[in-house]
Amino acid sequence: MTKVTTYLEEDSLFHTQLGDHVVTTDPDRVEGPSPPEILVASLGACVGIFVSDYCKRSGIDATDLTVDVDYDKASNPYRLADFRVDINIPNGQVDDRVRAILRVAEHCPVHQTMCTLEGANIRVNGRSA
Repeated sequence: MTKVTTYLEEDSLFHTQLGDHVVTTDPDRVEGPSPPEILVASLGACVGIFVSDYCKRSGIDATDLTVDVDYDKASNPYRLADFRVDINIPNGQVDDRVRAILRVAEHCPVHQTMCTLEGANIRVNGRSA
């Protein structure tokens, strides 16, 4: 199992160690994005990587490719909902490849995880009396 560690820096500022990289999250958005924004960014980046790779292999010009992810906030329980992902390939001829590009994008592991997520087990570890 892969492990990623997040640690409290101060107040609500957290750092997450990802191999050699550190990501700062801040719900106040002073020093970094909020944790939900990281989730949304992960989806956009993952889809972008998969689609860009497909474009390279298929001879589609991926110059200026962007991925826009829109979402709503829902309550009861509080969560992000109704994700909408737009893949923009302004310089690529995609008419006959749209279905293939969609299939490739849907295979991104972040998208697959979101579609099949059955929950996350949370445990509390601390000092015992």
